[in-house]
Amino acid sequence: MKTTPSRPPEQGRIAGIDYGDARIGVAVCDPERIMAFPYEIYRRRNEKLDLQYFRDLVKNEQIVHFVLGLPLHNSGEISDKARDAIAFGDKLAEATGVSIDYMDERFTSREAEYYLRQGNLNAKQRKAKLDAVAAQIILSTYLERGCVGTTDFSALDD
Repeated sequence: MKTTPSRPPEQGRIAGIDYGDARIGVAVCDPERIMAFPYEIYRRRNEKLDLQYFRDLVKNEQIVHFVLGLPLHNSGEISDKARDAIAFGDKLAEATGVSIDYMDERFTSREAEYYLRQGNLNAKQRKAKLDAVAAQIILSTYLERGCVGTTDFSALDD
């Protein structure tokens, strides 16, 4: 399991990923890296098809870098889900040839739910958009930080 982040190339679109067992939320930014947009919720099938989806995404959307959310414990420790996300990130980078970085995603789903509630969407509509909006929050945070991922895993109350 690798956790070494990679800095993105100077130019090009970045995709944010909210990794899950059943679904993967995807967001992309504009080439100037000013705005992040929800792109899609990919429903996982199997490893081969999942990786093919991302190879196609790289080609069709001209993605030069990925930022993958890490669901850390509140203490900052790497959770089992974060380990799964890192293992997926390793496979993703290898399959696509695209560099990858990681971003602390604690509370992004809760934040996404809040924003979707403000849009007066019903529960079914919110669920249909939640993972892609969480990916957008991960990517937006990454862009706001100057494309620097999370390297210090510390507790939220520090």
